Amino acid sequence: ETEPLTSKTEVSDCKEEEDCKENGLLVKNPKSALRLVEDGSKVHPRQGDKGEAAQISNGYSGGQSSVPCNGMGELMELEDRETWSKKVDFLLSVIGYAVDLGNVWRFPYICYQNGGGAFLIPYTIMAIFGGIPLFYMELALGQYHRNGCISIWRKICPIFKGIGFAICIIDLYVASYYNTIMAWAFYYLVSSFTAELPWTSCTNAWNTGNCTNYFSKDNVSWSLHSISPAEEFYTRQVLQIHRSNGLDDLGGISWQLTICLLLIFTIVYFSIWKGVKTSGKVVWVTATFPYIILFILLVRGATLPGAWRGVLYYLKPDWQKLLATEVWVDAAAQIFFSLGPGFGVLLAYASYNKFHNNCYQDALITSTVNCMTSFVSGFVIFTVLGYMAEMRNEDVSEVAKDTGPSLLFITYAEAIANMPASTFFAIIFFLMLLTLGLDSTFAGLEGVITGVLDEFPHVWSKRRELFVLGLIIICFLGSLATLTFGGAYVVKLFEEYATGPAVLTVVFLEAVAVAWFYGITQFCKDVKEMLGFTPGWYWRVCWVAISPIFLLFITCSFLSNPPELRLFDYSYPYWTTVVGYCIGTSSIIFIPIYMVYRLIVTPGTLKERILKSITPETATEIPFGDIRMNAV
Repeated sequence: ETEPLTSKTEVSDCKEEEDCKENGLLVKNPKSALRLVEDGSKVHPRQGDKGEAAQISNGYSGGQSSVPCNGMGELMELEDRETWSKKVDFLLSVIGYAVDLGNVWRFPYICYQNGGGAFLIPYTIMAIFGGIPLFYMELALGQYHRNGCISIWRKICPIFKGIGFAICIIDLYVASYYNTIMAWAFYYLVSSFTAELPWTSCTNAWNTGNCTNYFSKDNVSWSLHSISPAEEFYTRQVLQIHRSNGLDDLGGISWQLTICLLLIFTIVYFSIWKGVKTSGKVVWVTATFPYIILFILLVRGATLPGAWRGVLYYLKPDWQKLLATEVWVDAAAQIFFSLGPGFGVLLAYASYNKFHNNCYQDALITSTVNCMTSFVSGFVIFTVLGYMAEMRNEDVSEVAKDTGPSLLFITYAEAIANMPASTFFAIIFFLMLLTLGLDSTFAGLEGVITGVLDEFPHVWSKRRELFVLGLIIICFLGSLATLTFGGAYVVKLFEEYATGPAVLTVVFLEAVAVAWFYGITQFCKDVKEMLGFTPGWYWRVCWVAISPIFLLFITCSFLSNPPELRLFDYSYPYWTTVVGYCIGTSSIIFIPIYMVYRLIVTPGTLKERILKSITPETATEIPFGDIRMNAV
């Protein structure tokens, strides 16, 4: 089984270094791999009927040959699936996807808000029992079945195929607002190429009478109505949010941000249009550059006056906080959204791995790097916040009240502007934000691309560049609402409602489908075939019980206490909550719709329809040497 078939010798039996060929039915082709369809009793006894045509990983249906090969099974031809050029390409791509803008702004804020150093305890527990097991599960699923988020369900549990469609819709929603945040960073980057940064003074056309520059050499008092020049640059020049009255009156489209977003999507297109062979090279820059900049900013922040105040505020433990339920909810949500299962990305990236790649080791390495990056980012942010507090003569809590993008684009940008060599630090900081966002965008779109190409290979497999172009255009058009003067309100709404509860629901159903319907025993057998060892009881318990409970816990907490949205001085009206839930529901509605459709089109009685719908219907190739065995 394990020996390569390379010789052209015609014999009736398969021996070492020989082909199995009879009556000219099997002809060696250097452009294709030989797939050996193993007897159904050997692997995957629960999967579909052996007599049916085998569906292979790239979506093509391969008719089974009747040519025997030493009693082992049958042979057929199949084009090879693209794989990563190097193992490091895969690791950097996954790290680049997991480490994004949220690591820089969300983790530090949630950490100090929920007890400082004490928060690391629930964060670590939630990572061990919830986040990392789900991360590992998705990598193993993608690598074993070698399919995107849609067609993979034919090999696991067909009735849950709607999960794949829901994931694609969620990814499109993310692309519609996430790239707009990068457009803001791009605008800042372009504006940084000046001797004096434009958000350091109150003499610009966009400034108001309330603008107060407390970093100036004059004695300036900070009053209740004072606004920093950095805040006015962000709100009145970049966002121009003063020209909008809210979600019911977004105003016109900012042409400056539109150009910035167009340039970003152009970079994204030429990075992913050829597949993982090209994106795997781009991430060598986009995934490593942020770490260089984080180190430079960490050293610079540590040398600023008052930096120690920020570090103390960041890490000072408040043990009483551990008794509050919301702290554990925040810890679970943070680790989940930081590692990022449920977006189809891990399935897509892992599907391009070699079959025997050690995805267990990859899961531990990438999740550890991700968590450590979040932790170190806190020092980068809070050393600067301590410096700001020292300059303002205020408590760190007053300076650190900004959350989300405001923490980066107002507070941190202002601190950088008042450092020596401010132009240099501004350029590298906003370059870092761009690179953090770019590889996450590559990943999100690759999740959609792989899913659709694997599901409809006859239509798109030879037209990847055209499909990617169409996808980029759709994402750009979908982003137009976020490019308006009130676009920041739209970004906030999508960030809170379009992804959060929808992704949680998707991953909960995914965990249930794999552990309870496909079967934890079968899944562990799959892992053993790839890695040579069976996952231990800890992983089994997490996949069967702890991880689904972990997801249900976060989802119920979110639904029972929906966030009250507020941005700057604008409080979101009640009807926006309804709109938010409708946006979130618009993606996961595909799951029950497909379930109903599946039961309707499947022939037989209701019981037979249900049984057929939860039984894997297509084969998964298991490689042995230079051939692949289809487990049916």
